[in-house]
Amino acid sequence: MLVKRSVTSSLAKALISIMILSVLSTGVALITVAASLRDAEAVNIAGSLRMQSYRLAYKLANGSTDLNKYLAQYQQSLLAPALLKLNRFYVPRDVQEKYQTLRQSWQELEKQILAGDPENYQFNVASYVAQIDQFVLALQRYSELKLGIVAAISFVGYIAIAALVLFCIRFMRRQVVTPLKRLVDASLHIRQRDFSHPPLDVSLPNELGVLSQTFTAMSGDLSKLYKSLESKVEEKTERLQQANRTLEVLYSCSQALSAGQLDQRAFEKVLLIVRLSEQLQCIRLNVEDNFSRWQVSSGEPAAALEWHDLVIVQDNKPVGSLNWQHQQQPPHPHLIQSVANMLSRGVYFNRAQKQHMQFLLMEERSTIARELHDSLAQALTFLRIQLTLLKRTLADNSPPAHDIIDDFDRALADAYRQLRELLATFRLTIQDADLNTALQQVLEPLKLLTPARIQLHCRLASQALNAQQQVHALQIVREAVLNAIKHADAQEIVIRCEITPDGNNQITICDDGSGIDSLDEPEGHYGLNIMSERAARLGGTLHIQRGKEKGTEVCLTFPP
Repeated sequence: MLVKRSVTSSLAKALISIMILSVLSTGVALITVAASLRDAEAVNIAGSLRMQSYRLAYKLANGSTDLNKYLAQYQQSLLAPALLKLNRFYVPRDVQEKYQTLRQSWQELEKQILAGDPENYQFNVASYVAQIDQFVLALQRYSELKLGIVAAISFVGYIAIAALVLFCIRFMRRQVVTPLKRLVDASLHIRQRDFSHPPLDVSLPNELGVLSQTFTAMSGDLSKLYKSLESKVEEKTERLQQANRTLEVLYSCSQALSAGQLDQRAFEKVLLIVRLSEQLQCIRLNVEDNFSRWQVSSGEPAAALEWHDLVIVQDNKPVGSLNWQHQQQPPHPHLIQSVANMLSRGVYFNRAQKQHMQFLLMEERSTIARELHDSLAQALTFLRIQLTLLKRTLADNSPPAHDIIDDFDRALADAYRQLRELLATFRLTIQDADLNTALQQVLEPLKLLTPARIQLHCRLASQALNAQQQVHALQIVREAVLNAIKHADAQEIVIRCEITPDGNNQITICDDGSGIDSLDEPEGHYGLNIMSERAARLGGTLHIQRGKEKGTEVCLTFPP
């Protein structure tokens, strides 16, 4: 869009015209006034010619000796510069003719004076003075004419300037003020989100016409954009509401996972929150450990509804799946994905939490072992040394004393052996929270003590035992395998971990050795009693019996 007639250039032209008119009227008036500066002098000199003419007549009649002086003075006045300027082109012809006639008449009178003829001079001087009066009157009218011309020029200049000012005012009102007012009204309508404003004058050939065209196009575009934005805002509002609901659900799930210990109840609470929020029929979490799997669910599944699955990934490896059934609207995919990610981290932290608890237990037991080694073990060693010195001191002098010393020696040996076993038990280390991996770590050093084949079949999930339960179960398994290695002369030892039909956890240790003779432990041995105490700590039972064919079977049963 091009501007055909700019407002700026139009106003500039008008202002320049006003300035030119002002300069012209003022300049002509000043020139005219400057030309009238010597009019008064000319009138004064012309008026003085009358007095000088009569003075010459008087001097001529009396025969005055200074007649030539007055004659020269008259001649100087008649040819004064102020009168000679009357010969210029702009002086009225009447004034020039009267001045020339006056000079010609004076030549005749001058001859009469020089001839000494006072009678003719006096006779003609009256008519000559009348010519002077006519010349003075012409000079006066010429001066008045110039003042009239100045007044007329000033008046015409003022009229022209006033006309240009009125034209500028009218031009500004039509070309600037009215379009601007319409633009302001239109902008107020748009400010109030009303795009149906009164039409603008787009036919103006100036900048405001271009602005009106642009404003009209912008208003139409804004109307389309506003309608589009309204629909987008509604869509975004709906999304924000969904996001807000998602955040509330995720916050509740996060609170459920971080409120207390991260166990099966925490996962059940998370599934319950998601099921109620998304109105699901049933939702369940399946987690696959290294050699086992466990499941947590919320709601009752319906056989007629389809199951939907989402794989739970941890470190780019699948660790389980999230399954759900819905009757009406499906759950929001971002929410389900976020919940799946949160459950994945929850599974990770569950294992880490259990491992941390195990580390704390192992550290505490290592501390007890160190204390036993530094106190009781040192004391028993000192007693054995002292007992050896006592035997050497008594020599063979007192057989009864040697019998007593032998009893003391056997008792100290049994106590020292039991202390070593106790230290070995307390120094048990577990590096992994997974039950299967922890059992393998416990059995690995035991395999070095025997040529027997040790097999492990674990089907218990890591969620089946907490950290403390796992430690007790591992100690029972270790003690049972050690007994099979030391006392049964077994060739094969099998450990099975599984869930019974009634839902309890069961760990069975079977060997093909000589079999246990009695459940009564020899004096100074406490392994079976400690195993029973650990089973009681688990809230379960420990059964030790001979195998169906041979060997011994140790069965630990405890609730989940």
